[in-house]
Amino acid sequence: MRKLIATLALTIGCFTSAASYAGPKVEFKTTMGNFVVELDSVKAPKTTANFLDYVNSGFYNGTIFHRVIDGFMIQGGGFTPDLVQKPTNAPVVSEAQNGLKNQTYTIAMARTSDPDSATAQFFINVKDNEGLNYPNAMGNGYTVFGKVISGTQTIDAIRKVPTMVAPAPRMGRMADVPSKTVTIESATVLK
Repeated sequence: MRKLIATLALTIGCFTSAASYAGPKVEFKTTMGNFVVELDSVKAPKTTANFLDYVNSGFYNGTIFHRVIDGFMIQGGGFTPDLVQKPTNAPVVSEAQNGLKNQTYTIAMARTSDPDSATAQFFINVKDNEGLNYPNAMGNGYTVFGKVISGTQTIDAIRKVPTMVAPAPRMGRMADVPSKTVTIESATVLK
């Protein structure tokens, strides 16, 4: 009987573990290494669909991580290496109330002060950022829609790159720009 209970517990544990990694996976190849994110299409269906549209169109290929703040997050997916912002699709409605938290190695959508303004830019939390969760001081929060499941060493390497203030066309200057360009060579949905 004990053996049967242990086997059942192990089997249930396997199903629980497998279910938590059931979302679409996207592999990023960067100039500093690779990483894979798993998306949560159940808790963030609109955000996941939006993100996958950009991935499948090749939008992220050749973009950079343009904002790096060690102890906070790394942000990318919107600018070319010469800091020109790429044109995007229409914004996606915020799903910040989905219960997913801005924890270390989660991926979330960047946006302006308008909670429904996220388009292509995303960020990866490099620490637990409770102040970005819904509800936050401004009442909104930032939509988490997945997590890094492999390649965290790449995220850690990117967050350590020294940064600078750089001239940016049509924006004047941008702070927290890596002094060494970190390019997303490709973003691909894994089969």
